[in-house]
Amino acid sequence: MSQPHFIVFANEKGGTGKSTTAVHTAIALAASGHRVGALDLDSRQRTMTRYLENRDATVRRLDKELPQAIYEVLEDQTEEGLTAAIGRLAEQADVIVIDTPGRDDPVARAAILKADTLVTPMNDSFVDLDLIGQVHPENYKITRPSFYAELIWNSRTQRAKSTGKSVDWVVLRNRLQHIESHNLKRVGAAMDELARRVGFRVIPGLGERVIYRELFPKGLTLLDLQQLGEVGIAHITARQELREMIAGLGIPGADEEQRLAAAG
Repeated sequence: MSQPHFIVFANEKGGTGKSTTAVHTAIALAASGHRVGALDLDSRQRTMTRYLENRDATVRRLDKELPQAIYEVLEDQTEEGLTAAIGRLAEQADVIVIDTPGRDDPVARAAILKADTLVTPMNDSFVDLDLIGQVHPENYKITRPSFYAELIWNSRTQRAKSTGKSVDWVVLRNRLQHIESHNLKRVGAAMDELARRVGFRVIPGLGERVIYRELFPKGLTLLDLQQLGEVGIAHITARQELREMIAGLGIPGADEEQRLAAAG
């Protein structure tokens, strides 16, 4: 049996849309024909698990099939528990999406070591950028990578030595503002500079929209427009953002156009 492709969502800061992005990624890949497993490492908040449980409830209520991932919350918060949970999901999945908690802990670090694709969602602010790099207060140039960037660097080096595989580190610029501003440009320039120094890719993520918060109670995603009833241009625009984000992740598998058509 071939090894699943691991997509790990990790960010030690909260409020970056990490769990929402992880759920939408899992469902988009399931809609495209992948067998998707979802592992929630945050046994306290369980945001991803609650989202997918709500989705199951909607499927039962509507009596209609919707693309879904198999999912599990990690109750045994040890590296042995993580290995066992991954083993269970791997029996039924060719892609495993792991949502880590918004804090640093040994299990989250162990999950990062599993990543084929490591995704760090970030808001467009210097507060969030500080997670991966420090900037000069006057010229806004990067002065040094942060502790977190060094942690990821070391994890990638360790993985390469032990498995011979590289890690694709992707930073998602979530909640992009739709107006130009000096601050937005400065954050973008600093992020691009840091990307060259540390070795990650930057792709557009999901915008800050009320839509995403409204979808949670029913466990629906922007790929479920037929189930949403009345939809507007904001829904269509947000769905296009999601499609572009999934394409930008570049997860191996089916042909990209076929995947996006299936997700449409």
